Amino acid sequence: MSHAAVTAPNVSLRCYGAIEASDVHDFHQVVLGLDGAMVMAVDGVAQQIDAGSAWLIPAGARHDYAGVGMNRQLVLDLPAASLAVPERLFERARAVSVDASLAQLVHRIASHAAAGMNGIDSLGEAQGDAGDNRRFHWDAAARLGAALIADTGALAGTQAAVGRLDFARIDRWLRAHLSEPLRIADLAAHCGFGMRRFHQLFIDAFGETPHRYLQRLRLDTSLTLLADPRLSLTDIALEIGFGDQSAYTHAFTRRFGLAPGQWRALRH
Repeated sequence: MSHAAVTAPNVSLRCYGAIEASDVHDFHQVVLGLDGAMVMAVDGVAQQIDAGSAWLIPAGARHDYAGVGMNRQLVLDLPAASLAVPERLFERARAVSVDASLAQLVHRIASHAAAGMNGIDSLGEAQGDAGDNRRFHWDAAARLGAALIADTGALAGTQAAVGRLDFARIDRWLRAHLSEPLRIADLAAHCGFGMRRFHQLFIDAFGETPHRYLQRLRLDTSLTLLADPRLSLTDIALEIGFGDQSAYTHAFTRRFGLAPGQWRALRH
């Protein structure tokens, strides 16, 4: 199957037919079970996906799939380095369990999409204003990415190797210290490594330097905070570690193409 270029996260509801199909694409993908079931095989390993489970599919991995009766899945298309998600999460294709918290989030996002509030129909086609749709995709993807990292079932088997970083632990530490300057020595000590070794392991796991990943994480987190009208832009800037609103606005606009105030004004 051919695909239009995907340069930003995309979230859609999909129903899979009973006739087996195959696909391969240059972006990562997460297929989260919602209603009914489907069977997917990646690199020759087949697994049925239903509510409470998901497939993590790396870019370039061929996958064969078919629906089992009536079904709906929530699908996250994720270009590499678009969202604050460790690159090692997609080092191999695998079916994973989904905890109750992530399952509830999947249903909330799916309900939002199905109701048409975000301008996305049941096939994932844009129907409303492009800006509104863009905000929905980024916000839903940021929430799903954070929930995937926090889900121990989704992370099973990713951190067993000796000498590898526990990236879920690092992600939790970074989120807990977003408002503070990044002190790599403190984070390295928290993980039990010297600074030089930690820095290299971090790049191996996350695909970029600690400071670049933290910047992405701060801006992703701000997408959720912008949905709270009680928070001013200055409140958000300080909460995620920017010195002032101006610095936050500059970084946000460079990343998302709109100033945070314009982003907040979009219907959602």
